[in-house]
Amino acid sequence: MTASTSKLEELIAPTVIDMGFEYWGLEYQTQSGAVLLRIYIESSNGISVEDCAAVSRQLSLMLDVEDPIRAEYRLEISSPGMARPFFTIEQYAKFVGSVIKVKLRFAFEGRRHFKGRLIAVENNELVVNNGEFEFCLPYESVDKGSLVPEYD
Repeated sequence: MTASTSKLEELIAPTVIDMGFEYWGLEYQTQSGAVLLRIYIESSNGISVEDCAAVSRQLSLMLDVEDPIRAEYRLEISSPGMARPFFTIEQYAKFVGSVIKVKLRFAFEGRRHFKGRLIAVENNELVVNNGEFEFCLPYESVDKGSLVPEYD
């Protein structure tokens, strides 16, 4: 997480929480000079289009006042969905027993991409079993990860 995304989280998370939602995380992407700020929100009742619109209106007002992004940007509010991205180790821990995929910043045992069942989160490591091997992946090495939807 960069200093700029950390500052954005400090502004955004309390607003989302005050509105009765769980703040799941944010993605800040720049591509060809365009900025996309995607905020993920969660609720035990699920997330509706109306929920996303309400949070968007509230955050737009707050971001206009605080002006943390100097460039022109597009704000998107979304549910994390079934293939939810993970932003914290605590989020991984909520999905022990599920299939995940992880991309590491640096190669671990000769590879950067791992997919398998999350067996445990312990000692600041993700324990992932791909059916053949079990890997203990240091959380600080994770670039990004997400849940892999399983269909019956």
